[in-house]
Amino acid sequence: MAEKTVLLAEDDASIRLIVNQTLVAAGYEVRATSSPEALERWVRNGEGDVVVTDVYLGDASIFDLLPSLRLSRPELPFIVMSGQNTILTAASAAQHGAFDYLPKPFDIDALTSLVQRAIKAPPKASVRAINPESQKAMNDAGLPLIGRSDAMQEVYRIIAKVMNTDLTVLIEGESGTGKELAARAIHQLGSAKNGKFVALDLAALPAAEINRQLFGANGEPGAVHQKGGTLYLDEIGDLPAEAQTQLVKFLRDANGARLIASTRRNLGRMVEEGAFREDLYYRLNVVRLTMPPLRLRKEDIPELARAFLIRAQRQGLSAKNFDKSAIDLITAYDWPGNVRELENLVLRLAVLSPDDTITLRDVERELRAGASEQKGSSAGFEKDVETLLHRHVMGDLISSGEDEDSSVYSRVIDQVERPLIRLALSVTAGNKVKAAQLLGMNRNTLRAKINSLGIAED
Repeated sequence: MAEKTVLLAEDDASIRLIVNQTLVAAGYEVRATSSPEALERWVRNGEGDVVVTDVYLGDASIFDLLPSLRLSRPELPFIVMSGQNTILTAASAAQHGAFDYLPKPFDIDALTSLVQRAIKAPPKASVRAINPESQKAMNDAGLPLIGRSDAMQEVYRIIAKVMNTDLTVLIEGESGTGKELAARAIHQLGSAKNGKFVALDLAALPAAEINRQLFGANGEPGAVHQKGGTLYLDEIGDLPAEAQTQLVKFLRDANGARLIASTRRNLGRMVEEGAFREDLYYRLNVVRLTMPPLRLRKEDIPELARAFLIRAQRQGLSAKNFDKSAIDLITAYDWPGNVRELENLVLRLAVLSPDDTITLRDVERELRAGASEQKGSSAGFEKDVETLLHRHVMGDLISSGEDEDSSVYSRVIDQVERPLIRLALSVTAGNKVKAAQLLGMNRNTLRAKINSLGIAED
């Protein structure tokens, strides 16, 4: 079989050399340039089987060239590389018909594999570029999503692939990770952008109101009855059983709205426990998108914090900035409340810090204030525990009577320790040493607890 030719356009000489050598070693013929004019000439002359190009070649943007190039060679796949690494870059690549988007820095083997797939894949249909109205709508809604970490690049890639489809998307992630922002990005960047974005907070609405929103009342259609647009169901895992049944019925009679659901809970486990309808789960779990917690993308924290300061300034507050020590502390903190907690802290600092520069001491003060508020709620927590004990344990205590072999105490302690240890392991992404430090126990003790409580099997 004849060699396939890769047209490589990259204005960084070192990257161009490495990619060139790698693709040649993989058996491809490579024509490399830093000139957009040369790339355009090669494409129009019918040369090349795949194009690998940076977004910017000098001052020229490949997105300005792609419409005409794809018109002349619709079968030619384009792989777009970028060091910008934002959701708009990924979305623009998809909207302009690129085969795929590859953020820099990238694994060279991943590029080789991508080139191979692009050559074998059928040609993509032409699509429209993002229009200025869509970009303005995103900015007005607090988008685009912020972050250049590997975890966020995967989020961008999935959004770019699904935004122009009508596939149902299930967004998973802890509270405060930006699940609704991701849903709005899919809507506003994609083909449903001209319709409404209807969001229902299922954790806050009673079943009767959910039913009214879905099916309407008194002869009036429900709020989500529309052609096109997007229906976003927030915290689908909190949906009561009756409302789950109603939602299945609603989905069977789909009305043309794009469906996106989100959850902080493990729906698969809820199905196993009988707490969530299996048929509803499979209707929702078509494309899964996981929003990473902030502790797993700490390299994004400085950019997020500065973006929130800029947002505060746009809201009329005086301009402020962080000194290095403040950024270091913000980056080191684990943010159990994720992006939402970080945003709230930055807004408080923007209001309360007396100077233009926010220091380490300013951040420490606000973090301690938050910790004090949480400690002040310990009495309420103890009261909640006492209520649960009345409900679940009182009967066992009464029925045990004078039985000297009663296991009530050990059973209750196990039931408290098990979720607590699971929570600590979740926070530390399974790191037992860090979990032991968080819990204030010896790591050997923690290992023994994990084994005795059956947590190792989860």
